[in-house]
Amino acid sequence: MIVRMWEVKAYPKDFPALLTWVCETAVPEVEVHPLHISSEVFSSTDHRLVVISKWRSNPLPLPDPPAELVARSPHVWDFSPVDR
Repeated sequence: MIVRMWEVKAYPKDFPALLTWVCETAVPEVEVHPLHISSEVFSSTDHRLVVISKWRSNPLPLPDPPAELVARSPHVWDFSPVDR
């Protein structure tokens, strides 16, 4: 399994629009892929959104957010479970 963390920062006034785009456009676009297991969306008080998605393998990238809504381009990290 691969866990992908995708994080983006919105302009304060555009946070609601970016949240709507993530929840209604970006995440549904990847959720239909057969290798997708699950996704969760988190927000912070400093106008950041994080999507944590779990994949059987080969995670798909989320689409690029509308440039006018983001204060900084998305950052992406992939993680694998650790046996302990």
